[in-house]
Amino acid sequence: MTDKKSSNKNNFVMQAGILAAAGIISRMIGLLYRSPLHTVIGNVGLGYYQAAYAYYTIVLLISSYSIPSAISKVIAQKLAVKEYKNAHRIFHCALVYVLIVGGIASLLLFFGAGWFVEENAVPVLRTLAPTIFVYGMLGVLRGYFQAHKSMVQTSVSQILEQIANAAVSIGGACLIIYSTLGTLEHPVDSEAQVERAVSGAIGSALGTGVGVAAALLFMAGVYWLNRKLILRRIRRDRHEQVDSYGSIIKMITLVVTPFILSTAVYNLSSTVNTKLYTSVYPNMRTLDTVAITEKWGVFSGQALTISNIPIAFASAMAAAIIPSVAQLVAAKDLEGARGKIGVAVKTTMVISIPCAVGLFVLAKPVTYLLFPSNSADSLDMAAKLLMTLSLSVIFYALSTLNSSILQGLGKVNAPIKNAAVALVLQTLTAAVLLFYTDLDLYSVAIANTLYSGMMCLLNQWSVRRAVEYKQEIKRTFLLPLLAAIFMGGAAWAVYECLMLLTESMVIAVIPAVLIAVVVYFVMLLLLRGITEQEMKSFPKGHLLIKVAKKCKLMK
Repeated sequence: MTDKKSSNKNNFVMQAGILAAAGIISRMIGLLYRSPLHTVIGNVGLGYYQAAYAYYTIVLLISSYSIPSAISKVIAQKLAVKEYKNAHRIFHCALVYVLIVGGIASLLLFFGAGWFVEENAVPVLRTLAPTIFVYGMLGVLRGYFQAHKSMVQTSVSQILEQIANAAVSIGGACLIIYSTLGTLEHPVDSEAQVERAVSGAIGSALGTGVGVAAALLFMAGVYWLNRKLILRRIRRDRHEQVDSYGSIIKMITLVVTPFILSTAVYNLSSTVNTKLYTSVYPNMRTLDTVAITEKWGVFSGQALTISNIPIAFASAMAAAIIPSVAQLVAAKDLEGARGKIGVAVKTTMVISIPCAVGLFVLAKPVTYLLFPSNSADSLDMAAKLLMTLSLSVIFYALSTLNSSILQGLGKVNAPIKNAAVALVLQTLTAAVLLFYTDLDLYSVAIANTLYSGMMCLLNQWSVRRAVEYKQEIKRTFLLPLLAAIFMGGAAWAVYECLMLLTESMVIAVIPAVLIAVVVYFVMLLLLRGITEQEMKSFPKGHLLIKVAKKCKLMK
């Protein structure tokens, strides 16, 4: 019995690891294409794109973004009792639901674009609008396979989505700029510069839509290949109770709505900060809106984007844990649920803590590596903003995971309340710092970190109350932090030494990162911060254990 439980636990973390690897790869692709895209459209173009993307994101969150998590939960509950007919009926009803809701949301965003963003960003937002309709269908297919505890399909689709996004974003930006101005050269006069930036941002928005469409085609193909197996299981289902389509639609609405509200409120801080900084702040202080948009492009398009990379693992763990916890709760196995939560939190912190320290120590070279076309001022600003945001990596990772844990436990209202409280506090903080200090963009970075910290504490408390879960502190937080501090010191020393010898940030940062990974792994083992059993659950865990034993780091 113990072996079976251990195997299930390993499979759960392994599936999260697969999804996390795909998430990190797709985000790295996203970052790598940002550099040539930044060269093409500049900070102003990135600013217009990010301003439109913030509102696209919030409408997407309200309409479709939470669909994979919600659908995976309700289908997983049916699969737990082998009700295959009802599980497939839920799948069909979910498709109808997203077609209706996604269609309405896309039309709202397209025709109401002028209400949300300034004039220059309106065509960018309209280009993004149809993507919401497509994403809904993609979300249902991803949720369907996640409910079966299979993350491979979602993982591959994420990578394909980013590859198509990267190719079309750069190509589309160049094509639209050339068709508008007749050249790719940067114009001298300010009006033509703005026109070029808008055209480039539209091309980038086009890439977002094509990427989602490519992922949808892949997922639809996978479903079609598995259709015979799915129908065979349905035919073998002997359950007499078959839910009506009306009751299923009602259930989906009741389950999806709290997921939507939770995710929307949780991510609303980005939209609020965009509005505060790009609209309210320049009006209050009579500032140049183009210059403000350019700086916002540095913050949201560079610093914030880089800080979000490590959170991919937490997002993957969150996606993997919802169906697992939902099934355990349906079986009334709270002890098993607490065990899953402990593994998820520990694994997430072992990854997130060193990432946060690494971004703080190597902020400038990492930013330069990903955005080499930055001016000296933009690079310095992006690096300092990234350092300010580094602590939020840990907070966001844990709060994202705990939000999904609460949803899996059926406590769907708790993340909504927690996010609302944190949002009010962060908005007040951002407003006060923007209007009464000279911190400028750092006000938003500080408020962002405060928001993630509040969400982290409130969600952790809610999980504790929901299942009487007691968080282990020493091996989950303190030992990984201590190992990460040693790692940070080693990374900084190697980087500085190589900079003195080579005067090249690219040459200096790559060895520093590689040595940092080795130092962290060694220190974590020496401090007994991770056990052999826990390492087995990691992707390539058996290989890591073999290496550790050969190096006398583990008995």
